[in-house]
Amino acid sequence: MSNNDVFSQKERNIIILLIILFLGGVIIYATSGIFSAFLGTMVMYTLFRNLNIFLIERWRWPKPVSSVFIIILSIFIIVLPFVGIGKMLFNKAVELQQNPQWINKILDAINHFVGDKLGQPDLIAKQLEASSTYLAGLLTGALGGAANVFLEVTVMYFLLYFLFVNYKGFEGSLIHYLPFDDESAVKFGEELKNITYSNIIGQTIIAIIQGAFLAVGFWIFGAKDPLFWGVICAILSFIPLLGPPLIFVPAAVVLWSNGATWQAIGLLVWGFGLVINIDNVLRLVIAKRIGDIHPIITVVGVIIGIPLFGLIGLVYGPLLLAYFLIAVRIYKANKRLSLKKDRIIDDLDME
Repeated sequence: MSNNDVFSQKERNIIILLIILFLGGVIIYATSGIFSAFLGTMVMYTLFRNLNIFLIERWRWPKPVSSVFIIILSIFIIVLPFVGIGKMLFNKAVELQQNPQWINKILDAINHFVGDKLGQPDLIAKQLEASSTYLAGLLTGALGGAANVFLEVTVMYFLLYFLFVNYKGFEGSLIHYLPFDDESAVKFGEELKNITYSNIIGQTIIAIIQGAFLAVGFWIFGAKDPLFWGVICAILSFIPLLGPPLIFVPAAVVLWSNGATWQAIGLLVWGFGLVINIDNVLRLVIAKRIGDIHPIITVVGVIIGIPLFGLIGLVYGPLLLAYFLIAVRIYKANKRLSLKKDRIIDDLDME
C-alpha cells in the first residue's frame, strides 16, 4: 500500500498544516528575543518606503545603492542620536553612583518641605526612592542589553536592505497573503503609514520641542542640569501629558524647599502653561496633517511596550497596540460586508 492510500487529500493537508504551525511556533519562539528587530524593520520600511521608491523610480538609482543610502541616512538621523542619549544617561548614572550626596540632599530638603507643609515627612521621598529604584533598574537593564540591541539593529538593517531592494516583490507578497481584499489591504497600508508617521515623526517633533522648552525653563528659573533634564523630558514626552510633569514638578518642589519660591512657581507655570500645551497644540496639528494615536492608546501602549522592549517600548508599544486596533477595525468592516452579501444572496434565493 502506497503512502498516497494511507491518507486522504484532506488528511494530508491537515498534517502539512500542523507541521507548518509547529515549525512556525518553533521559529517564533527561537526569534522572540529579537522580535523588536522585526517590528523595527517594518517601522523603518514604512518611514522610508516613499524615499526608496522616489530614488529608484524617479532618479533611476540602482536598488542596492538606494538601500545603502537610506540605511546610512537612517543611522545618522535615528541611531546616532540614540547612541548620544544613551551615552549621556550612562555618564549620569556613573556620576550618581560615584557622588550620591546631592540626591540625599534633595531628599532631605523634600522631606523637610513636605513635613512642614503637608504633615507627611516621608511621602514624596519614599515615592522618589521607589521611582529612582525602578528607573535605575530600567537603565541598568538597558545598558546591560547593549549587546542584544546591537544584534537587533544589525538584523533590522540586514532585513531592511533586502526589503528595499525587492520592495515590489515584498509588497506584492504581503498583499497576496494578507487576509484582506484589495481595498482593505490598501486601507490597512495607508492607516499603517499614517499611524507610524504620527507616532514616530510627529511625536519625535513634540518630544524635541517639549524637551527644549523645559531645558530653557530650567535655565531661566535656576534648576540644575537643564540640558540633561531636557533630554529626559524629551524621552518621557512620548507619554502624553504625564511625561513632562514627572520632571518639572519634582524640580519645582526642590526649588521651593531650597527657598527659591518664585522660581518654583515660575517653573510650574512654565511647565503647565507652556510645556504641556505644546503637546496639546502640536498633537492637533499632527492629527489633521498626518494621523493621530489617541492618548489613551499611547499610555496603554507604553505600559505594554516597556516590559516587552525596554525604553524603546515608549515607541513600539503604542505602535503595536495601534496596529492591532487597525486590524480589528478592518476585520469588523469585512465582517459587516460579508454579512451584507449573505443577506443579499438569501433575499435573491427567496425570490
